[in-house]
Amino acid sequence: MSTPGHDDPLSKERSHLAASRSALRAMREDVESLDITDVTANWVNAAVLEAQIEQRIKALADLSETPLFFGRLDYLHAPGAEQAEGGEGERFYVGRRHVHDADGDPMVIDWRAPVSQPFYRASKKDPQDVSLRRRFGYTGGDLTAYEDEHLLDPAEAATTSRLLQQEIERPRVGPMRDIVATIQPEQDEIVRAGLSGSVCVQGGPGTGKTAVGLHRVAYLLYAHRERLARTGTLVIGPNRSFLHYIEQVLPALGELTVRQATVDDLVAHVEVRGTDEAATAVIKGDARMAEVLRRALYSHVVPPAEGVVVVRGSRRWRVPVYELEEIVRELLARDIRYGAAREALPQRIAHAVLVQMERAGEAPDDRVQNAVARNAAVKALVKSVWPQVDPAKLVLRLLTDADFLAEHAEGVLTGDEQKAVLWVKPARSVKSARWSPADAVLIDEATDLIERTHSLGHVVLDEAQDLSPMQYRAVGRRCTTGSATVLGDLAQGTTPWATRSWEEALGHLGKGEAVVEELTAGFRVPTDVIAYASRLLPHIAPGLTPVASIRENPGFFDIRTAEAGPADVVAACRELLEREGSVGLIAADARVPELAAALAAAGIGHVGPGEETTHATRLTLVPASLAKGLEYDYVVLDEPQAVVDGEPDERTGLRRLYVALTRAVSGLVVTHAAGLPRQLT
Repeated sequence: MSTPGHDDPLSKERSHLAASRSALRAMREDVESLDITDVTANWVNAAVLEAQIEQRIKALADLSETPLFFGRLDYLHAPGAEQAEGGEGERFYVGRRHVHDADGDPMVIDWRAPVSQPFYRASKKDPQDVSLRRRFGYTGGDLTAYEDEHLLDPAEAATTSRLLQQEIERPRVGPMRDIVATIQPEQDEIVRAGLSGSVCVQGGPGTGKTAVGLHRVAYLLYAHRERLARTGTLVIGPNRSFLHYIEQVLPALGELTVRQATVDDLVAHVEVRGTDEAATAVIKGDARMAEVLRRALYSHVVPPAEGVVVVRGSRRWRVPVYELEEIVRELLARDIRYGAAREALPQRIAHAVLVQMERAGEAPDDRVQNAVARNAAVKALVKSVWPQVDPAKLVLRLLTDADFLAEHAEGVLTGDEQKAVLWVKPARSVKSARWSPADAVLIDEATDLIERTHSLGHVVLDEAQDLSPMQYRAVGRRCTTGSATVLGDLAQGTTPWATRSWEEALGHLGKGEAVVEELTAGFRVPTDVIAYASRLLPHIAPGLTPVASIRENPGFFDIRTAEAGPADVVAACRELLEREGSVGLIAADARVPELAAALAAAGIGHVGPGEETTHATRLTLVPASLAKGLEYDYVVLDEPQAVVDGEPDERTGLRRLYVALTRAVSGLVVTHAAGLPRQLT
């Protein structure tokens, strides 16, 4: 590895970095100077174009602390014409975005471009026509080192990149950052998988599955920008804290248009103010509820009691009851939404009238058909035969009317299951009801039965193992015509309805054809920490492959008896704060207030999950229920047994503990006054 003062090439690379930054500034200034006064036809076009220009300016921002390029590829021959232009032995700098000079020649190639792919996949066994791969080391935004790998030199042994290891282990403060400089071959294959197919990634702690999912979005937006600009993309996370933690990754890669949401955000048709007991939530989240809702909805359709008479001028046109019954039967047999069928019914009746008109020698057109469809008699019949249904009112009736529920849940839910989902205190109205999160998902299902949910081009679903079957259906509705990237770890399922297998989950999502990939190489969690946490795997996810850490640094790991209670926990936090990087204190939810008071008494400032850490305040106090998906350089885990006891059953508690144990990137201190769970000892 070359460092300042020892190698003249370093100054040349710094010059290229300075020139590239200058070129990026020029690109941004060119966009800022655009005058669209005379190029738009109206104010709507002008507003759209202005918004696009503003997005482009933001995407061209030069982040001073973020390296503009992190690698270099020297090709033995010029890459294919479809990749890049140039002569023999062409050189490319690989970075977060494309940068070109005033003549349009590339100075930095986007990491997503085909010509950049060998940076992640080339090896001595398969050099992919690359003679040299150079990695750069940075301190802040300054280029301070480089490291060369001669892929065609048989005398040079393959070694692990020190710069790569340093980048992986680099302390972090604040939100999650991108991993473009450290993407591994098996991760790159998932990132660059095609848009048409869905992918499910099973990955243990520290395998980079979340980062892979986010970089996959960035890659798809690069490779299929026009299509996804029309259809949209969405990243779904488990909670707001998690979304806040990851929200800067895509903007750092120049992608500013990806929406982020939780499942609760997607189904927010009503205000959620209530909760369910675990057993009730499991039943409400069961996929069988979809059939109950479908039956309840279509029970509103009733056969017509009599024919309909349409008066037009001096003529009366009658559609007999048997013909109306046939029209209703045909609409019920078609696989269309309740609302679409209801809208089609008056048109079908009008068509029957127009047939009679034509037989009588008249020549009606579409205007006549529309007028007949709006006829008062036709509208009255539609209202009685195929009435409008409000999805929230439908769900409210199911949950409060025992007879209505029994009628439509017969053969689907048992009597005990029906009793479990019925509300003890019926609500008077939709607005006064104390809806639970599971109820909101039922309303979303009913809404989709009535009117089709808008489908996006691609959806990324993270921490998917915690979703219920009905929640999977809610997400699947958002990508029926698109594809999905599903990310999760079966061992980290901490809800009573947690996923038992990816095949089952993908079936509920409507993506049964998705390819399941498994990441088992751990880049984030130190060897000693992941080995300790993996003691729980036989008890929480038998048969799942343990994560194998590839970290050369085993990390800092210690188990301490907290004889002085919270004082010893505070002392452990103070000790870790003397090191560089972020610190997370994770504890059972019930113990958080006591620990917060102890930290305050000791004069140690801290923030909560989702709040921004700073170099002055680097400690986050994390309830165990919110730890999933978060990472800290160092973690103090308070009272593992309390974490287990805080859950409704031991298996869920052990899974919650597994999550808490695997949040550390560089070191973990476990403190306990009570005994440790037997599964760890």
